Amino acid sequence: MSKRIFRLVHAEARRRAVAAVVEAPEGQTVTIAEPNRNSDQNAKFHAICSDLAKAGIEWAGKPRDAAAWKVLLVSGHAVATKEGGEIVPGIEGEFVNVRESTALMSKSRGSSLIEYAVAFMAMHEVEA
Repeated sequence: MSKRIFRLVHAEARRRAVAAVVEAPEGQTVTIAEPNRNSDQNAKFHAICSDLAKAGIEWAGKPRDAAAWKVLLVSGHAVATKEGGEIVPGIEGEFVNVRESTALMSKSRGSSLIEYAVAFMAMHEVEA
């Protein structure tokens, strides 16, 4: 059986999900989860990262590009929300921040990240 996803947004969708569970072969798994962040959230967060890069704010002694701001914001957000962070030695002895994936964030976690990033911009007087 191929992978099937049901958005539980009305009674018929719930009925179909239940039927799929009843008919599923032995050993299949079922997951109920919050929806992942959406494309609007993705676009908003990447725009914030670009705005910070364009503003030329220095971090650790030099201006950072949008990709670096993404890493910094996701890492800071994880620590601020008590998810924690992990710095590990890299393959060549460098230090690497093993951070959560924004693509796998729930919609509510994505919203929290955006709020965190907007607050950071406000603290540094960067307009969105």
